[in-house]
Amino acid sequence: MSVLPAFDILEPATVEEAVALKSEHPGARYLAGGTDLVPNLRRGIGSPDRLISLAATSALQRFEDTPEGLVIGAGVRLSELAESALLRAPHAALATAAGSIAGPGHRAMATVGGNLCLDTRCVFYNQSRWWRAANNYCLKLNGDTCHVQKKGDKCVAAYSGDLAPALMVLGAEVEIATAGGRRRLALASLFREDGKDYLDLGPADLLVAVHLPPLSDLRSGYLKSRVRQSMDFPLAGVAAAIRCEGDRIADLAVAITGTNSRPILLEGLQDLTGAALDEALLDALGKSVARSIKPMRTTSMPSLYRRQMAGVLARRLVSRLYEERN
Repeated sequence: MSVLPAFDILEPATVEEAVALKSEHPGARYLAGGTDLVPNLRRGIGSPDRLISLAATSALQRFEDTPEGLVIGAGVRLSELAESALLRAPHAALATAAGSIAGPGHRAMATVGGNLCLDTRCVFYNQSRWWRAANNYCLKLNGDTCHVQKKGDKCVAAYSGDLAPALMVLGAEVEIATAGGRRRLALASLFREDGKDYLDLGPADLLVAVHLPPLSDLRSGYLKSRVRQSMDFPLAGVAAAIRCEGDRIADLAVAITGTNSRPILLEGLQDLTGAALDEALLDALGKSVARSIKPMRTTSMPSLYRRQMAGVLARRLVSRLYEERN
């Protein structure tokens, strides 16, 4: 890593001021915890002349239980999220995911919004400037070819945020501040299957908060595979939420991270509900995972390993949640 490039820091007090500053300075970057942005800047990945610090934007710190459900500000620290009493049993997937991210020092700085908007990762991208230059850069930054796939005409860098799948299975929506006002959308709609342009955000848009509906009679969890049991990003991460009526599965949601350029919320799982959990159902779940994901050679581990591990984790997690239903 090299020294940080020179930049000015702007400190807006409100969300509206932050968005206005970003509109005025298109080359600026929003800065929250900085645990992903700053290391990338030190690798020469980007060189903004201004950073818009969100530290003084108090509205982003909102974290409360309302009659409409939980509201989690984008500036809430991961350590607070992992330890919060507001995350009761139905939200276990979210607390577990937050507590599994990096190390304690990172979680004390990193934010909800930062993890959701985490830059996609690849072994050809997350390198020093000289390493990337020696390999003719890549399609994601400064180059014209993706070195991972044969055609090389689309970036397949992997999304590795842990919070997104946990929030997806809990039915989360995100609130976005724009130059023209605010909008809300399902969390899954925030992401694109494009490692270079992976977020559905305008140039000045700012993620403000996550909204979760009231939850009851639900169990959820999160599991991930990584090279080391601390610090590392997920090679494959799986979140699941299950609601049972007696021995029968009434609702099932599963989402996956670390394998594609976006987190994947599995579709068609309603076909697996209405019966008790058995091997046939687990086999069908594993096949659904295999159909839905497309890991590429973007990490130090083989793609086949990540594909198989995602299926194993999904089966393991759903089985555990089903056994815990009583």
